[in-house]
Amino acid sequence: HLYARHCDSHLVNKLRDAYARFPSSPSKLQREVSSVLYHIGWAHEFEYVTEDGLSLDMAQPRSKCGIEVDGPTHYLRNSTMDSCVESGSTRLKSTV
Repeated sequence: HLYARHCDSHLVNKLRDAYARFPSSPSKLQREVSSVLYHIGWAHEFEYVTEDGLSLDMAQPRSKCGIEVDGPTHYLRNSTMDSCVESGSTRLKSTV
């Protein structure tokens, strides 16, 4: 929410629209986490789409609880600093 508060609302809406246009592609890790959560009794919706058009990996909409599985594809390698940073889509999801 911090980043969204400091951005022009028109820009935030454009970013959300652009993000929502790309179909989600669940990873093997995400499917495994979902399976384990079902196994331990945490019923949830897989690839739940919010009213804002953002997709959560797993969610219980009634309780407003969601889980994002941030595997390696959620990060970009910064070879100059020998570190990793969040990808743009991961950062957007983290801020709204």
